[in-house]
Amino acid sequence: MRLTSFTDYGLRMLMRMASAPGRAFSTADLAGEFDLSRNHLTKIMQQLARGGIVETRRGGSGGAVLCRDPSDIRLGDVVRLLEQGQALVECFGPDSGNCSIEGCCRLKARLRRAEARFIDDLNQSTLADIALPERAAA
Repeated sequence: MRLTSFTDYGLRMLMRMASAPGRAFSTADLAGEFDLSRNHLTKIMQQLARGGIVETRRGGSGGAVLCRDPSDIRLGDVVRLLEQGQALVECFGPDSGNCSIEGCCRLKARLRRAEARFIDDLNQSTLADIALPERAAA
């Protein structure tokens, strides 16, 4: 299984935010820290806000802040949110792709189970478990 860069960067931002849960983080600061596009991080932050993971605030003391304690945010739930719309394989997509073995395929159900187990396994850990260390939070 391969996660998209969207999810990878989202998890990195959340790991940083979990190191100081009450602090508001600007996308500019996070983009600079991780050497990523601010525009791309803004889109990720919007998805995290729509999913109830972060709250965004405007103004001088604005930025994004975690909505819940990091120990209450399950990693599988974050991955599911950020990978929304990304099919594991073509036939899982909205139009089912152009699969010539649809109807007799024995792989699809196994892949669905594996995907569910992957998310379930990630949900055994929380954002608090992967928070970046204090010293790295500068």
